[in-house]
Amino acid sequence: MAIHKMLRRSLSAGKRSTEVPKGHLAVYIGESEKKRFVIPLSYLNHPSFQELLCQAEEEFGFHHPMGGLTIPCSEDLFVDLTSRLSRA
Repeated sequence: MAIHKMLRRSLSAGKRSTEVPKGHLAVYIGESEKKRFVIPLSYLNHPSFQELLCQAEEEFGFHHPMGGLTIPCSEDLFVDLTSRLSRA
């Protein structure tokens, strides 16, 4: 599936890769259990993605417990949004 190539979800036996390709950003997604995704920076300019960023700001402010940008939405919602953005 193309979405898995785009997101490059990096979960392997509890170790998180710190490598993020140039032009991409690591984000943590989930309401209780957080999962790490790597997304293109271009997604940050899209209005739908900016709504998620506003939710993150409201919930976490500038303190993100995972050490990176944490977005409080379901993984399904995030994958749906990013798959639409990858086709745009």
